Amino acid sequence: MTLKDKAFKWLEGSVGGIVELESALTSIPAIAPESGGQGEMRKAETLIGWLGAKGIHEIERYDAPDSRVPGGRRPNIVATIPGLSDSGRIWIMSHLDVVPEGDRSMWKTDPFKVVFKDGRVYGRGVEDNQQGLVGSIFAALAVMAGGGMPLHTVKLLFVADEEVGSAYGIQYLLKTQKLFRPDDVIIIPDGGNAQGTEIEVAEKNLCWIKIVTKGKQCHGSTPDEGANAFLAACELALRVHDLERTVFTARDPLFSPDRTTLSPTKKEANVPNINTIPGDDAFCFDMRILPQYPIDSVLAEVSKVMREVEAKHGVTMSYEIAQRNESKATAPDAPVVTKLARAVKEVYGVDAKPIGIGGGTVGAYLRNEGFDCVVWARLEETAHQPNENAKIENIIGDAKVFATLMLEE
Repeated sequence: MTLKDKAFKWLEGSVGGIVELESALTSIPAIAPESGGQGEMRKAETLIGWLGAKGIHEIERYDAPDSRVPGGRRPNIVATIPGLSDSGRIWIMSHLDVVPEGDRSMWKTDPFKVVFKDGRVYGRGVEDNQQGLVGSIFAALAVMAGGGMPLHTVKLLFVADEEVGSAYGIQYLLKTQKLFRPDDVIIIPDGGNAQGTEIEVAEKNLCWIKIVTKGKQCHGSTPDEGANAFLAACELALRVHDLERTVFTARDPLFSPDRTTLSPTKKEANVPNINTIPGDDAFCFDMRILPQYPIDSVLAEVSKVMREVEAKHGVTMSYEIAQRNESKATAPDAPVVTKLARAVKEVYGVDAKPIGIGGGTVGAYLRNEGFDCVVWARLEETAHQPNENAKIENIIGDAKVFATLMLEE
């Protein structure tokens, strides 16, 4: 029996251990202070104790200072399993924090007490991101249980603060440490579909803006005496949205939808009564931009349209940036992509293909620093929902994929 066969057999007999670890982690609400929580430290310390009891002792801490939480620190942990070679190290990065449970009346069970039923574990965080976290740990334990070593050193990275921006997690690590090397294989098991066929390698550039329009308020019966800020904003919304068709026209089949999208979204209240022409207006755009277009080029076009609408309606317009992020892409034929696709094919029997997404992930921070990475897992996509759950077969299957990466070139 090969080492991989031994590892797979061990994983298939590990349901009890998986439920045990999921239960221990879920029982500690690791919620960010922005969401009314106390951070991830208690959960991190529980995890470190559990790893030590299972024989994983090479653990490093890179805590980020944060005065808002008890103890003033947010934990980032690296657990190392030495390999036969220290080149081409395999990193599997998961996050410790979870989102709040939301309306408890919508839960069928206590969100912070795992229930194991019909092959699934239920509880807040069991899928996001404990499926990936637990799967990565059990992959390493399976290789160790088989009596061998991974071909390449394995680094299990558990970060803080993913759900609220990563300032105390991967962003902190990239600013203060030199953990990664260009030849590292980095996998983030925090996104995917139920078939395991999506390997996320690229993200659209993201920009959220708030458009503020200043006109002149007047009575609804005499609109010519004012400058209707809402009317001007409506024209701007339509014209900026139309830039998808007239200016930013490229298509990229890596993404779905395959184009740049410029969508008017949130609308703030202006006047409280129907018979007043509004002198002030504010609304927002959610812009998801194909990577070939710099955000500044889109904002330049928005500004151009704003000047034209100002002149037409006698108003003034400005924008505020609520969020922006530009991300480099991992090449679809990068080693991390091809190696992962082979492992997925072997374990799940499906062809996993590189894709791009419109949303943002922590992968962007790594790619922008020059480190290829992918986001992948086989997920039922119940994250952030009431009755969040994870299939045990997915945790074991993903662990087999990770173990395959640890044992094969």
